[in-house]
Amino acid sequence: MNRIATLKTLRLLPRAMLILMLLAAPVLAVPMMRADTASIIEAPTPKKAGVGFVLLVSLRRG
Repeated sequence: MNRIATLKTLRLLPRAMLILMLLAAPVLAVPMMRADTASIIEAPTPKKAGVGFVLLVSLRRG
C-alpha cells in the first residue's frame, strides 16, 4: 500500500510543479520589469503662451 501511495505522489509531482510555475511566473516577472528605469515614458511639458492672462485683462477692461 505504501508503494501505491508513492507512485501516485510521483505521478502528481510534475503536474503540481507546472501549476506552481504558472502561478509564480507573473509574481517573479514584476520585479524584473520595475528594475528597468529606461521604460518610463514622460509627457512633454506644455508651453505656456500666456494667452489666458491677456484675455482676462482685456475682458475686465471692457
